[in-house]
Amino acid sequence: MPPPALRLGELVATFALAQDNAFGQPLESQLRSCLLAAWLGETAGYVRALRTTIHWVALLRYLGCTGHAHEVATIFGDEIAIRARTLVHDAANPAEVMHDVIAYATAGHPPEQHETIVQALHAGVHEWIVRNFSSGCEVGDMLATRLDVGEAVREALGYTFERWNGHGFPKGASGATIPLAMRVVHLTHDMEAIGRVFSPAQAIAAARDRRDRTYDPALADLFVAHGAAWFERLAAVEPWDAVLELEPEPRKLLRDAAIDRALEIAADFIDLKSPYASGHSRRCATLAAAAARGLGLDAEEITTLGRAALVHDFGGTAVPNSIWDKPGPLTRTEFDRVELHTLLTEQMLRRSPALAVLNPIAAHHHEKIDGSGYHKRLRADPRQLGAALLTAADIYVGLTTERADRPAFSEADAAAELRRRVAAGELEARSAAAVLSAAGHDDPALAAKRARHAGGLSAREVEVLSLATKGLTTKQIAQRLDISPKTTGHHIQHIYTKIGVSTRAAAALWAMENAVLI
Repeated sequence: MPPPALRLGELVATFALAQDNAFGQPLESQLRSCLLAAWLGETAGYVRALRTTIHWVALLRYLGCTGHAHEVATIFGDEIAIRARTLVHDAANPAEVMHDVIAYATAGHPPEQHETIVQALHAGVHEWIVRNFSSGCEVGDMLATRLDVGEAVREALGYTFERWNGHGFPKGASGATIPLAMRVVHLTHDMEAIGRVFSPAQAIAAARDRRDRTYDPALADLFVAHGAAWFERLAAVEPWDAVLELEPEPRKLLRDAAIDRALEIAADFIDLKSPYASGHSRRCATLAAAAARGLGLDAEEITTLGRAALVHDFGGTAVPNSIWDKPGPLTRTEFDRVELHTLLTEQMLRRSPALAVLNPIAAHHHEKIDGSGYHKRLRADPRQLGAALLTAADIYVGLTTERADRPAFSEADAAAELRRRVAAGELEARSAAAVLSAAGHDDPALAAKRARHAGGLSAREVEVLSLATKGLTTKQIAQRLDISPKTTGHHIQHIYTKIGVSTRAAAALWAMENAVLI
């Protein structure tokens, strides 16, 4: 029986759940704000085309959030915590914004260092914010282009961080120069967060207070007049079902190869979160599928396995980069948060029939046959080869990738580690052997790396791109490659020009999309 078709609306709504994780919000918070936006559009009498744009913008507003998570965490530690705060503060009030920035940047540092940190922030925070919000917008545009949600949606997403009074970023756009769809979403996203965290009455008071500063005054007035009724309506619906009912017609159904392409977008969105994860999900999908073919699994099983591998880390947006990118061992508490990502993957995928069929593999890729894995601590059934293959592939790909706390294992050492885990009773033997065979350990010729130079990149430029996307500075790249910082800078400029990007995150996304091995 072929797998069910995937509605574009289901995929986009699942992206919204991942954005909730990235901002430390309960699942379906962004869906709730989408409903508020829809009801405002109905009440305002907007034409169908505008309401369609509002629908997709409300669900995809923070589509670029994984693209600059690493940079935010570098300054603030737990980037999810500060993002959660931004959803309820007045983002058009520079004093309130700066108060939060200083509080998070100085947290954990001794008091005698605070003044130095504050001075550094005042000197460079504007440039840093512009650069990082530009990165989020650029990545969001690249992903939205691949989702094919329309030019109007793409245009609006470019104004994600702007504000009515011109105090937003990165363009400093103001008033009606901000597309109306995004002005609606600015208001309803904030109202949902304030109403949920505090109360509907406080949200309505904020709309009244911030009109003509943070929000379009006509929209704010509309919310003040109708917000109480909308909040009552919101309490009586199931957000997932209600949002899918509102999905604009004609509803796009994805089948066969179109599903694979769509889930590759999800994989790239996921892996952008950490510079050490670039291309991880695609590599797992390729390796696991090859291993499955080697074991003689049928075509449908291989397809399901490959798709599960593409989305197996969807819940990872809930784990701060201060943990993913930590250059040292994790504490017990930190690892507890890591373990949540498989649970959240399961919760996110089960809402959609087309994605739910991937859960027996995707949500179990950290389980072990001896029960030592997570999140369910199951003794994995060795007859369920899909999950066992993904588990082995995920470990092999992870070992052969540089991490913040260690260099990449050689392929031989990674193979030895997989075999050790089989002997220890953690991994299913046939699956581990099949993964190693697919990785070329039975044939040295297959194990040789084949450089891919898409975009006209030279071999040296691929090396530079690999290090740049991992967040290394120009000086660090120069030291690693034994070239001058000036030469490194020229390489980076040439690379960005060739591939048509302007930020590290966009370069990483291009590299994943174009199968450049980084």
